[in-house]
Formats: sequence, C-alpha cells, structure tokens
Amino acid sequence: MRTATNRRVIAALPLLVFALLAGAAARAAPPPQPGGFWTIQGENDSISTLRGGSDRYYTSGLRLGWTSGPESVPAVVARHANAVWGDGITRISVNITQQIYTPADIRRTIPDPRDRPLAGYLAASFGVLHDTANARTVAAVTVGVIGPAALGRTVQNGFHELVRIPINKAWGTQLPNEPQLQLLAERTWRRGLGQAAGIEADILPSLTVGAGTVRDYVQGAVILRLGQGLGRDFGATRLYPGISGGDAFDPGEGVAWYVFGGFSGQVVGRDAFLDGALWQNSPHVGRNALLGSMEAGLAVIWRGVRLSYTQTWQTQSFRGQKSGLFNFGSLAATVHF
Repeated sequence: MRTATNRRVIAALPLLVFALLAGAAARAAPPPQPGGFWTIQGENDSISTLRGGSDRYYTSGLRLGWTSGPESVPAVVARHANAVWGDGITRISVNITQQIYTPADIRRTIPDPRDRPLAGYLAASFGVLHDTANARTVAAVTVGVIGPAALGRTVQNGFHELVRIPINKAWGTQLPNEPQLQLLAERTWRRGLGQAAGIEADILPSLTVGAGTVRDYVQGAVILRLGQGLGRDFGATRLYPGISGGDAFDPGEGVAWYVFGGFSGQVVGRDAFLDGALWQNSPHVGRNALLGSMEAGLAVIWRGVRLSYTQTWQTQSFRGQKSGLFNFGSLAATVHF
C-alpha cells in the first residue's frame, strides 16, 4: 500500500509543478516598494494557546529569514521570473531553519518503537519570490542535515536545563546523520470578497509541492481573512510544510490588521521524520499518507513591522499517534528595512 501511494504522489508531482509554476498571472503587480525584510519565527507546542501537552511530536521550529528588496535582485533572475510567471516584483530569500521532533514520552531512555522517532533537522534554503497583482509564487531549494549534526539535542536539553525542567533522555536514539536536499514550489492566489462597515474580506487558496529526501508531498489550502489593508500581504508566514504567505509585505501607511482561519490537506509520499533514514537502519513508524490541518490566528502590520500568531491543529501523522488533533502555536516578527 505504501509503495502504491508513493508511486501516485511521485507521478503527480511533474503535472502539479507545471500547473503551479507555468501559469503567469494576467495582471501586473503594483509598483514595487524598495527595501528588504528580516524575520524571526518560533513554532512550539509549549507556546500554544490551547491545552494539549508539550515536548511531543513536532515540538519546536526556529527560523531566521532574510528577503531582499526588488532592487537587490540580479537582473538575470528578475528577467527569468517575469518570463515564467508574468510581469511582477521579484525578490530572493535566504532562511536558516531548525526543527525538532520527539516521541510523546521524553522521560524514557529507550522510546516506544511505535512512537515517533527523535530527529533534529537543520537547513538553509535559497528561494525566489515573485508577486503579481493577486498571486505570489515561491520556488526554493533547501540543503541541510538530519541527525546529531542538526543540534536538536543541544538546543532542546540546553533550554530545558536553563528553565529547570526535565531533559529529554532519549536523544541517543535519534535518527542518524544524513544530508538532505529538498525542492519546493508554491503559489498563493489572493481574491477579494468585498467589504462592509470598513472591514474587508478575502480568500487565499494555495497549492504547494515539495519533493526531495526530507518530504514528498502535495498540499492544497484555503485561508479566509477579515480585516483592513488585506492587499498588503499574502497571509501570515509559517515554517514549511505549513501554510505560508511569505515574509514580504507592503509596509504602506497606517495600520493593517486581519484575523484569519483556514484548512489544508496533504498527500504525503515520504516523510524522513517518520519513515526514517534513507541509507541507514533507523527507527521508523507507519506514516499516514493523508494529513489535514486547520489554523486560525491574527496579524498586524504597523510602521514597517508585521507581527503574527498562528494556532494550528493537525490530524494524526502516523499510525498509533496518541490523542486526537495535535496543536501548536507559531509566532513571527518581520521587520522591513
């Protein structure tokens, strides 16, 4: 069954990538705003606004990101982006990301073999972001490592010791060191739904395709927003494979704000954090090929700063996962410079 699912996902990837990247938006983007962006972001089950435990499953994600101004993009990159995706605003980006995954019980030296394996992931991604009037397209390549070299043990247990809570005793069983290469293509569309009493509404459908040694997946998502100044960005940012509107926004004048909610569905052909190492023996569990999530949150843009909070609820990603929906929170701050 798993092999058949993998084949269906892999067979669909070329068509989906073509559909995502080949179509150029008909309308041109508004005049570009100069300047770039710095983003710092944290995702953690312990910062969730809802009860549901901490230090289990996807327990931590950290990201530092830089997105350029359009004036800093090499001419050859902008020219090819316009040729493929239509006339618009092109930016380049660099992100450093660390993610940590653990089983439900971190007090055990030897985890339950039916539970999620321990894994740390450290990576650098390099991307191109292209905006037309009502569409944002992202293409990125990521290189990294899964294993002790990702420093998951150092970060998690170091923080636990700092705040004087029990450390994770099972890091000796984490997935072994293996290099990773991941490709990503994503498009988000923005469609206005009108306004009433000064409150705007829009909808952000998106399609994401990821392929590589980390994760093979296809994701469709829809986000509904209510607020003011919705045209100044494409939604709150998240760590992949979450629903992400990206870091770039229009700093504009005055305050922009919105509340949002939506859902996504994924078909997953491989997940290294569940299926285990590619070239070595390692812990692994039975992955669920279909994964759903819901999210809600808020974002504010003011004086060149965007602050956002996203609450995510996720269906079970592997067979035998305890409890129902897994939830975690995501905080992000992006500064225009």
